[in-house]
Amino acid sequence: MLDVNYSPLWLSLKTATIATVIVFILGMFLARLLARNSFFGKSVIEAIILLPLVLPPTVVGFGLLYLFGKNGFLGRLLLDLFEFQVVFSWYAVIIAAVVVSFPLMYQSASAAFKQFDENIENAAYTMGASKWKVFRTISFPLAWPGLLAGLVLSFARALGEFGATLMLAGYIPNVTDTIPLAIYFAVESGNMEMAKFWVLIIVSLGFTAILWLN
Repeated sequence: MLDVNYSPLWLSLKTATIATVIVFILGMFLARLLARNSFFGKSVIEAIILLPLVLPPTVVGFGLLYLFGKNGFLGRLLLDLFEFQVVFSWYAVIIAAVVVSFPLMYQSASAAFKQFDENIENAAYTMGASKWKVFRTISFPLAWPGLLAGLVLSFARALGEFGATLMLAGYIPNVTDTIPLAIYFAVESGNMEMAKFWVLIIVSLGFTAILWLN
């Protein structure tokens, strides 16, 4: 019988949930802003946002390590201001999950906001509605199916993140050992039964999320 430490499960669920909340809010509002505005350089900005989708996770992880490492701009800034090191901490797991899942949320939200006629919003503006009221009562409800799809896909992506997490957070038991890392190191140590157990868990979680979305 397997002696299972369920830390990877709780850590993965907690990390994926927090990362999904962050990317949902940021992705939704950024997509709303860019979907209804055209300006010079917009294509470049969107290309940068979507770049993690096409880059290998280890490349994304290297970029994050370069930024948040002791000699990186953000890493040095956090050390100087708060004496806080991101690398090899639980916060590094969240950062990696946010970065790799954000493009999925942005892409889904952008498509959702572009699918309905903006004249509906303009009509509400002419009747004196504020931007917040228009967003809350018109834009958000109309875009909700697409936003929900982005939410579920972002959660699944954050849950399965491996490469960037390993580069930035490393493998520290009970601190950064998410399910994908637990699978990798179980295989590395020859514990195939444990690896199969975690594979079954993460496949079940991913399948449930997609089935629920459908």
